[in-house]
Amino acid sequence: MLSREDNELLTRVDRGTPMGTTMRRYWIPALLAWELPAPDCPPVRVKLLGEELVAFRDTQDRIGLIDEYCPHRRTSLFFGRNEECGLRCVYHGWKFDVGGRCVDMMNEPEHLNFKEKISVTSYPTVESGGVIWAYLGPPELRPPLPTFAWAQAPATHRHVSKVIQETNWLQGLEGGVDTSHAPILHRVLKANSARPGFKPTHPFVRSKAPTLVVDLTDYGYQYASVRPLDEANVHIRTYQFILPFHQIRPSQSEGGHAIMSGHIWVPMDDETTMVFNWDYSETAPLTDDDRLERRLGNGPLDVDQSTFRSIRNKRNNYMLDRQVQKTETFTGIEGINAQDRAIQESMGRVVDRTREHLGPADKAVIQARRLLLQAVKTVGEGGTPRGIAGTYYGLRAVDAVLPRDADWRGALTPEMVAERIEQTV
Repeated sequence: MLSREDNELLTRVDRGTPMGTTMRRYWIPALLAWELPAPDCPPVRVKLLGEELVAFRDTQDRIGLIDEYCPHRRTSLFFGRNEECGLRCVYHGWKFDVGGRCVDMMNEPEHLNFKEKISVTSYPTVESGGVIWAYLGPPELRPPLPTFAWAQAPATHRHVSKVIQETNWLQGLEGGVDTSHAPILHRVLKANSARPGFKPTHPFVRSKAPTLVVDLTDYGYQYASVRPLDEANVHIRTYQFILPFHQIRPSQSEGGHAIMSGHIWVPMDDETTMVFNWDYSETAPLTDDDRLERRLGNGPLDVDQSTFRSIRNKRNNYMLDRQVQKTETFTGIEGINAQDRAIQESMGRVVDRTREHLGPADKAVIQARRLLLQAVKTVGEGGTPRGIAGTYYGLRAVDAVLPRDADWRGALTPEMVAERIEQTV
């Protein structure tokens, strides 16, 4: 159970709130790079931590992220003209560069130099891994660039998508670090079924309830679910949690080879989240099928690419098929992450965590909350929270079957990851 006061502390992200202040110390994914495909292309609305912003790529290929509303009459700059290194308001012609400076005014005499007195809020950006990241915090505390391994992979070996979830960000994060639900919620009932999920033959399903082991780190934690499989073996599945909202988990491509995957739960406001989904392969290029994400329900066949809203949503009950639920999958909902969204959105926009009853299988969720509360406290005291330094660059997550007496921390080295995972898929 989380107290009402701590729940408010963790879920409220507007400017001036403790969690909002903490999140503003990190680089935050703002939009996919392809949403701004070329210099002087149309601008894009972006909402981050309760702030309404607009992003644009200028004539020199620089990316601006500025307050959506013109400081003259508060007209939306989304309707602006992206021209000659600036975004011009179409109401009275005030023009702003990527740094938020007003560089021209069509309705004021030039000799008055009124433009020099006007600016809008702007935030630094960087493009990395097919994502445009933003930093919304104090300039003097800007952290190192986000050097995740997936973001450094070549575009041929990397894929990133985005979908909007109608809940507070913490509900998504807690689902992502909760391993005990995965072989239940995402279970396929028949071994020969073509439905996505974990089939009865998978060790994740055949093994018993997990014991969780959480190892704290300077970026958050690594944790493992250790599940008895038979008299000789255990099934191990590890995850990484990087503060404040990153997850790394093991996965597989459509072709069956091992890949790394993860999510980033970015708060748009207190009740809406942008979920960035990424995959990358260290061994082979991703295929067109991989990029469709049919198994997860995050790709262009399942998510409107103009609004980033899931086609399966609460207004159509996620297209739940009760016959499929009876005979093929545990939920009757198609797509692993579509199932996650359905369950997390069913909790309401912000969960009343005072009514929960957590158990030992929720150890990773409990520890994530503790780390986030500690990060808020650290920032409030003027310190540096976990996850700022780039010590997460080489992190991996694995899914493997090992002997019961094996040193799984030592056995699951990066060199052995591919071989181990291939044995379980």
